[in-house]
Amino acid sequence: MEYAGKHGAGVAFRTLTTEQIKEIHSASCRVLNETGIIVHHDEAAALLSNAGAYTDASGRTYLPDSLIERAVRTAPARITLYNRLGAPAMFLEGSRAYFGTGSDTLNHIDPATGERRPWTSEDVAAAVRLADHLPQLDFVMSMGLIGDVDKRMIYRTQYALMIKNTVKPQVIVAEDRSTVEDIFAMAAAVMGDGEKLKHQPLFAMYLEPTSPLQFPFASVDKLLAAAEYRIPVNFACGALAGASTPVTEAGTVVQANAEALGGLVIHQLKNPGAPYVYGYGDSPLDMRTMQALYAVPHALLLQGALCDLARFYALPSWGYAGCTSAKVFDEQAVVEATMFTLMGALQGCNLMHDVFYMESGRTGSLELLVLTNEVISRVRNLLQGVNTSAEYLAVDAIKRVGPGGNFLGDEHTFKHFKEIWQPDVSDFNGYDAWVAAGAKTTGTRIKEKIKNVLATHRPEPISAGAEKEINRILDDARVKFGL
Repeated sequence: MEYAGKHGAGVAFRTLTTEQIKEIHSASCRVLNETGIIVHHDEAAALLSNAGAYTDASGRTYLPDSLIERAVRTAPARITLYNRLGAPAMFLEGSRAYFGTGSDTLNHIDPATGERRPWTSEDVAAAVRLADHLPQLDFVMSMGLIGDVDKRMIYRTQYALMIKNTVKPQVIVAEDRSTVEDIFAMAAAVMGDGEKLKHQPLFAMYLEPTSPLQFPFASVDKLLAAAEYRIPVNFACGALAGASTPVTEAGTVVQANAEALGGLVIHQLKNPGAPYVYGYGDSPLDMRTMQALYAVPHALLLQGALCDLARFYALPSWGYAGCTSAKVFDEQAVVEATMFTLMGALQGCNLMHDVFYMESGRTGSLELLVLTNEVISRVRNLLQGVNTSAEYLAVDAIKRVGPGGNFLGDEHTFKHFKEIWQPDVSDFNGYDAWVAAGAKTTGTRIKEKIKNVLATHRPEPISAGAEKEINRILDDARVKFGL
């Protein structure tokens, strides 16, 4: 086996057989052919009609296979996201695995006090700085829904906080096209040029249809804006299996795939070759509690299926990691976040968000973020596979040491022992040494790390000119809203 490297798939997991992939694709095409979608956007409806789709008197639009096949062919198989220093940072292709935070949780668990409370702008800025510091986090989302600004300014303010407090790539959420345009203008101010930003994107965008099979105006309007500005975009069904999608894994995948393909068709009709990230999620409805569940086996199977389908379509994939239904940072949180992170990496999901989500996406935990940073490090070490080059087979070293010897003093050990994986917050001491160091639990070490990072870490600042332009964009929006 070839040595895979940090983001490779030296160890991999497949969910669907080739035959199952074909069956799901065929079933999704039947949904688009026979059941249809409702598109609440005149421009998108015209694009579909002019390309050969049929809309009946009820408003349902039916997509022929030719449109689906054309869209799959024109969308790029590889997307590169850049950081705000202009360096390529994420190569979304094949089975390369990247991890980042989520957006818009309602509540924040204060790591210092344990209090569960709404987010402030200061909280979001601090959380983004922490994510900027953690080496295994590849991108950031806004993390919290800010409660101390006018609701019409939330997404613009979030983006300003993100771009000022991290150099890493971002994934954005926006309520409408004008917000997308303002966010694009902020990023262009930092990157220096809007046309350059189209070719070297700093952020991707997350959108959703309304399941089942409705494409609302705002989502489609943003989808068209993404195509126009060449913003990498994900049009992702947020499935609630048993409610908004079928209760079975396969049924949810068929419907979610149909919605993703429908979004892809509209997107590629607007601008063939614009970057599109394929994927969706599933939080099945627990019929006992009527709660949406994160990180259960049903959701993990669906993510594996979508990764297999993404490779079938030769599209970058979007998914989840590091999230939980737990309400506090406890054993359930660790189990679920770790399992989702490991499985997403083994499934070869390219862009995994929601690291730090708790309470099925209602609450964010910085403690879970720090722990999952180490989990990702462990997983990436696993993904590298086994290096079987001559140097690593170590035949010469074995000869030198011979029967009955030991390798502590051998040059091969000295050359390679620092390559052995080491933890960030876990403790590998013996019991006595652990007690002598204060008998700190992992939770205590995590709290101390968060406190230290927030007190000391400052990402490279944006230029004074870029900050002035971002502030102008925000001021103009406030004037528009009469604030």
